[in-house]
Amino acid sequence: MTFPQPYIADPVRYADAKFRRCGNSGIDLPVISLGLWQNFGGADVFETGRATLRRAFDRGVTHFDLANNYGPPYGSAEENFGKVLATDFAAHRDELIISSKAGWDMWAGPYGIGGSRKYLVASLDQSLRRMGLDYVDIFYAHRPDFETPMEETASALAQIVRQGKAIYVGISSYSPQRTRIMYDLLKGEGVRLFIHQPSYSMLNRYLEQGLLDTLDELGVGCIAFSPLAQGLLTNKYLMPSETRYGRANAEGSSFSNDLLSEGTLNRVRSLHAIAENRGQTLAQMAIAWNLRDSRITSALVGARNPEQLDDSLGALDNLHFTLQELAEIDNYAIDTPEIDLWRPVNSRDS
Repeated sequence: MTFPQPYIADPVRYADAKFRRCGNSGIDLPVISLGLWQNFGGADVFETGRATLRRAFDRGVTHFDLANNYGPPYGSAEENFGKVLATDFAAHRDELIISSKAGWDMWAGPYGIGGSRKYLVASLDQSLRRMGLDYVDIFYAHRPDFETPMEETASALAQIVRQGKAIYVGISSYSPQRTRIMYDLLKGEGVRLFIHQPSYSMLNRYLEQGLLDTLDELGVGCIAFSPLAQGLLTNKYLMPSETRYGRANAEGSSFSNDLLSEGTLNRVRSLHAIAENRGQTLAQMAIAWNLRDSRITSALVGARNPEQLDDSLGALDNLHFTLQELAEIDNYAIDTPEIDLWRPVNSRDS
């Protein structure tokens, strides 16, 4: 039996690392953070995930984003991260920002989903046990819960901070209106809303429809997830449509043929051509585009392996866009609501 070599962190890991201040807080986040939504669960190869985490930290990525139900199976991403934390990162805990969330379904019955105090507190306790932590740096209400009073969710988040189980709290996928309400409720509890995690990409521009302005006004940080539109803004979908549909479905694509219209695919191909002219992959340009506005604190990416992570981090080599490039991108970076599963529902989220 072979064992991985003991991990020694790269001594120059911060030499070229880039950080941005998170709202009006005292915390800087790496401009690219690593999310463990997929590829780090019990159904994945542990050593591949471990190597990816090591590579991330060696390249100055200090923020790792998890949630209670990341896997599959649920909870396994936190369990695997806890194993790496206990060994490779044990000496570096205070260099890390570790986040978790609760809001979507986690266990059976009426108390394993939503925004109630019981669920949020119990879920975080379980997450801490899985990761072997006394606290997380950020804990999120993972989604709006329209069946639970916002006052209860805010009170639970404040309780978690007062108990020392989280240093900061955030929300995800809230509309501008509900963000303001949550900000005021937390302020009334003596706790600051630290960060918001919305979905944002060249094909999902909801963030620009008032939410980013709201966060800037309130001094709340913004970490954008799914900058690659669940893989749509990568080379995976660039092949001709008559062959791509079959191959994408065979590979377990997140998108149905109905959502992947020829118009959307043509726009992706046009964006790819712009990326090539910039000397970037489509994924790199998509991440760089997300970060073009300094109010975006961090872009949250996933990675199947260290090589894919390196490709994403390669976006940092060229974050500059000319006005001509931005104008050309705007011809194809059109908001496409039907491909986004996490957009706030305006009819209810007001």
